[in-house]
Amino acid sequence: MQGLELSRLYYEEYGAPMIHELFGEFESRIAVGLAGPGSDCLGFDDDVSRDHDFGAGFCLWLTDEDNEHFGFSLSRAYAKLPKMFMGFEKGRANSLETSRYGVKTIGDFYLPLTGRRGAPETDFEWLNIPEYYLAAAVSGSVFKDELGEFSAIRSQIQNGMPRDVRLKKLAAKAALMAQSGQYNMPRCFSHGEAGAAALAAAEFVSNTVSLVFLLNGKYAPFYKWALRAMRSLELFPELADKLTELITGAFSQDEAAAKCEIVESICSEIADYLRKSGLSSSASDFLEPHAYEIQNKIKNSSLRSLHIMEG
Repeated sequence: MQGLELSRLYYEEYGAPMIHELFGEFESRIAVGLAGPGSDCLGFDDDVSRDHDFGAGFCLWLTDEDNEHFGFSLSRAYAKLPKMFMGFEKGRANSLETSRYGVKTIGDFYLPLTGRRGAPETDFEWLNIPEYYLAAAVSGSVFKDELGEFSAIRSQIQNGMPRDVRLKKLAAKAALMAQSGQYNMPRCFSHGEAGAAALAAAEFVSNTVSLVFLLNGKYAPFYKWALRAMRSLELFPELADKLTELITGAFSQDEAAAKCEIVESICSEIADYLRKSGLSSSASDFLEPHAYEIQNKIKNSSLRSLHIMEG
């Protein structure tokens, strides 16, 4: 059984009755679900994932005022729920950001992920948050939120990246793809530096994944789940297999031409999409000129003046 299903069943069996019976007057003010970092919140957990941070449990999110009013009592009631459920131990609940179980304020959930007690506000706040933190902030599932405050912030993060920030990130990723994959990787092979070529390929993969998620209007998750998550995207899911092929196998001179061909085929696909979508008009398959065209579309002069690879 995967973690999200286990969490929902545990809530329905024990959490919902506890809230209704002991906190009925506040029931409509308590948001419940499982979200944040972790493979279970992405739906990617398996038997291997159960070696840490796995268990039956859920989170209860409160406003600051409600937490002052009844948060401690709710925490005590949650602590008394059964320690075993369907053969799984109850997950550890505490106030630390590392725990996804138990009572938290809404602000305390979002703070370690966005640097704010809610969604980012300025362009530069959006720009500086790692995308895997934003992915974690909107991961998992909300089982109940009648008040809507937790879900409103979640929705703002999911759909609210400003246009100029998205363009800046796209420009940076395209420039970095050109630098690492189209320029540096073949040069490293030419120098006989197979290790450096492998590092360049890894940089290319990382930036390609990020760019593809941005083109899909989504945030790339933590790197170990990025390629798996990429296979479910609407745009370019097939590139996950090409990227996997690129960074696996030997990095020898015998493989140099094949590795470079993979990079060029990916960049050609991306360049074609950028042209068709109106993000760039460059006829080149080298992604650097596309990066500058995208950056020139940014209206915020402070963002537009940043180095092309920043973002």
